[in-house]
Amino acid sequence: MTSDVRISVLGTVPAGGRGFVRDLRVRWALEEAGIPYAVEKLGFMAERSPEYLAEQPFGQVPAYREGDVTLFESGAIVLHIGEKSEALLPRDPRGRGRAISWLFAALNSIEPEIWNFMMVGLLYPDQPWREDARAIRRKQAQWRLRPLAAHLADKEWLEGRFTLGDLMLVSVLRALRDSDLLAEFPTLAAYRARGEARPAFQRALAAQLADFEDQPAAA
Repeated sequence: MTSDVRISVLGTVPAGGRGFVRDLRVRWALEEAGIPYAVEKLGFMAERSPEYLAEQPFGQVPAYREGDVTLFESGAIVLHIGEKSEALLPRDPRGRGRAISWLFAALNSIEPEIWNFMMVGLLYPDQPWREDARAIRRKQAQWRLRPLAAHLADKEWLEGRFTLGDLMLVSVLRALRDSDLLAEFPTLAAYRARGEARPAFQRALAAQLADFEDQPAAA
């Protein structure tokens, strides 16, 4: 399929990262918006070209190209896609503002605490202070997740309909896949499952898994 949109992705990645590389967020947004795209595969540890670093100064994925427009950072890219599609970003001022606020909340208020909690366990398994640090990080993550669960309550989506705020928040909550933390918040666990059940997410996930070279797809 031809497309004016091209995103950079990883062609190889360690098994635990399959289905969680951040180009998935962009693929999901493009699928929700009905925008076709092409991919440029990069090696996991390969040196980045000067041309790529001019587009993505940190050498990460995804980078996004659309004609003369180039973007990096998944949040910025998803917001750009949302500007093209009411499926992701409401056109009424209030709805638009709330959706954008949740996008930034996912990245700034929720994700750092989740990331810090998960990384202590993954990066420092043999350190004597690991469990104490995890307990502290767990409390900090709970501090952020508790008001989020209270706001969601019995709603299907954060603001009554699915928006790019939900897309980003579900993407962030998926990082807790190997933790029992989300089990403390059944409302958020069900919310994450609803997001993952969306056909557009399933198409995006299948596409990411299919692009990994010489690696079996992971469920």
